[in-house]
Amino acid sequence: MMTDSERAATLVPPLHRWTPRALYIHIPFCTNKCFYCDFNSYVAAGQPIDAYLDALENEMKLTVAELPPASIDTVFVGGGTPTVLTPPQMSRFLDSVRRHFPLAADAEFTMEANPGTTDMEKLAAMREGGVNRISFGAQTFDNGLLERIGRIHAAQDIVQSIANAKAAGFTNLSIDLMFGLPNQTLEQLQISVNKALELDLPHYSLYGLKVEENTLFYRLYQRDELPLPEEEEEVAMYEYLMERLSGAGYRHYEISNFAKPGFESRHNTVYWHNQPYYGLGAGAHGYALGQRHINIKGVQPYIDAAWRGLPRLERSNVSAEEAMGDFMMVGLRLREGVTQAGFAKQFGGASMEEVYGKELARLVEQGLLERTAGREPGYRLTSRGVLLGNEVFGAFV
Repeated sequence: MMTDSERAATLVPPLHRWTPRALYIHIPFCTNKCFYCDFNSYVAAGQPIDAYLDALENEMKLTVAELPPASIDTVFVGGGTPTVLTPPQMSRFLDSVRRHFPLAADAEFTMEANPGTTDMEKLAAMREGGVNRISFGAQTFDNGLLERIGRIHAAQDIVQSIANAKAAGFTNLSIDLMFGLPNQTLEQLQISVNKALELDLPHYSLYGLKVEENTLFYRLYQRDELPLPEEEEEVAMYEYLMERLSGAGYRHYEISNFAKPGFESRHNTVYWHNQPYYGLGAGAHGYALGQRHINIKGVQPYIDAAWRGLPRLERSNVSAEEAMGDFMMVGLRLREGVTQAGFAKQFGGASMEEVYGKELARLVEQGLLERTAGREPGYRLTSRGVLLGNEVFGAFV
């Protein structure tokens, strides 16, 4: 009798035989490198930013020639800190995006920003260039903690940046907060969350600190010099976040994300549904026609490569088995979970139970998953499963 894994391997469904409708672009420049950050980012001072934008536009040209887009529904510009671009650089960059990619009339166009890097002139350039959603990396409203994690903004900069964005006409705004920071207490988190809610934003992202390799925090952790909260306290922080945000009228639509109705991140939902997307820029990942790619990471190596052709570091074909596992892992991050219909649509009519019946039954028995009924039956995390998500996701690796 075949195992679930062997059965999955025998299925050869068409993987994403449709053109991506989502676009990610990476701007790898920052004002400084935060102590916890392992993203592909470089301090902007002295970097060839204009040459990078030239190379990035050439990658756009080559990308649409190789895989012409039909219509782009979501754009996400991440980094780094894209708002380190000057207003003229910002206008030039956004103009190149619109010139090469056909944006839908109602496209969601998100740009990440660091508090203190968005004056009115830059915000005007962003608005004129099509950006209609900004995600600010606030992390905490505690100035001592901000300094401890290597951020260069202060709590007041968050408040002022949000006020500037609203004055410039932006209504779709989000901020990131972090918990589980070194020496952070539950009380400090509560104060930060309450200050964040006073801003009355439609979306909040709340992430637990992960100590990643190639960061200052990792080196401190290895030397036992990183005083992190105990696991019980970090769980208490997350439980407080869920209770406080839900009580304030925000829908907990994904493990780390809360939104007012209609303001869920459409672009990130593409990832959580395991759907294809273009990925451009140094170190960017893309996923299209059943193939994933990673771009060359270094700034100058990327620039050089983008003038020779598509600046790929790696390309890999995604098997049906791998794609199915990805679908389950990222889809179960959503509080609505995964559906039989969604699974069948992506995998040529395949049945979720046929492929993962044993794993699903075990996770339901353990109280980590529950079946969903109604028009679109499937599975979703239970309240206990939300707290033990990694145990669930690991079942589908």
